[in-house]
Amino acid sequence: MPRALAHFLTIPMLAIAAPASAQHQWPAQRSATATLTDMKFADGKILPGLKIRYTTIGTLRRDARGRAINAVLLLHSTSGVGSNWLKTETADPLFGPGKPLDASRYYIVIPDGIGRGGSSKPSDGLKGAFPHYRYRDMVAANYRLLTETLGVDHLRLVLGVSMGGMQSWMWATLYPDYMDGAVPLVSQPVALSGRNWMMRQVTINAIRGDPDWHDGNYTKNPTLWTVTAPALTMMLESAANLQKLAPNPATGRALVLKYQLEAAETDANDVLWGREAAEDYNPAPDIGRIRTRLLAINFEDDDVNVADLGTTAAAMRHIPTGKYVLVPAGATHGHLSYVNSELWTPYLRAFLKNLPYR
Repeated sequence: MPRALAHFLTIPMLAIAAPASAQHQWPAQRSATATLTDMKFADGKILPGLKIRYTTIGTLRRDARGRAINAVLLLHSTSGVGSNWLKTETADPLFGPGKPLDASRYYIVIPDGIGRGGSSKPSDGLKGAFPHYRYRDMVAANYRLLTETLGVDHLRLVLGVSMGGMQSWMWATLYPDYMDGAVPLVSQPVALSGRNWMMRQVTINAIRGDPDWHDGNYTKNPTLWTVTAPALTMMLESAANLQKLAPNPATGRALVLKYQLEAAETDANDVLWGREAAEDYNPAPDIGRIRTRLLAINFEDDDVNVADLGTTAAAMRHIPTGKYVLVPAGATHGHLSYVNSELWTPYLRAFLKNLPYR
């Protein structure tokens, strides 16, 4: 099985506990949980204490004025957790000695987004009463984590993949002077639409239409939606690699069943809240606010963010400080190409080499 796809399939298990043996221990690596008091959400609800689980690597450095100069924020995908960044095929080409985000030089912050991993989520106990958070809430929570808990008053870089890439676009528009650079991967700076949103809506409908769901206040985890899960998973991998994985009906049936069983291990509310969180995503009207240097990276064989639609390329024409890279298909794995960071770290290295401090 290709490493990128195997990495994706382990996401539900990683959300529970990633085995220490599967990860390298980086300099000054530590994990902790911050509690953000009186967190107000887009739906008007307030949580007296929102938990954000996070990992930091390296040591924060400041200039003569006391301003942070080496902090990097890494943001994970929709179905991911922060620890995905620590898997060998992603971390080693990023954090190793002499690599673009050398852990001996940078202070790297890796949070679990709201609704994921060790951060607060519906399955912690509130179930259907959990706030219907949106991406803007996730960005605001991480901003509070950086500024209130970690004392980071400025970022050298914000970098995210998939959902994290979408949120990187938001960081560049919502906090245009807070960072030197932004690197969104496998994402687009426009409202979700077409196949991308329709696939999410299928999952939403399947969960909300499950007779076991009971407005989110269930005692038995609804699993009707898991029948739809393989279709979304197939969008994440390239058609060429799926052909290798399922060359005949028997292997295709086995793979679909595996995807469905993996999905059944996750909590339906956590999935539903996570899918609906993207409903109001649309940085397009604020693209003109971007003042930081920005590098957008997508992959030619990504069926989630289809290059032929031209949306990212069109948006980049409105960002004088931006550059767009479309990585050709080949050694790539569609949307999941971000997992193998060797495919995109050369572009990141060049970007950081010429990135001025602001």
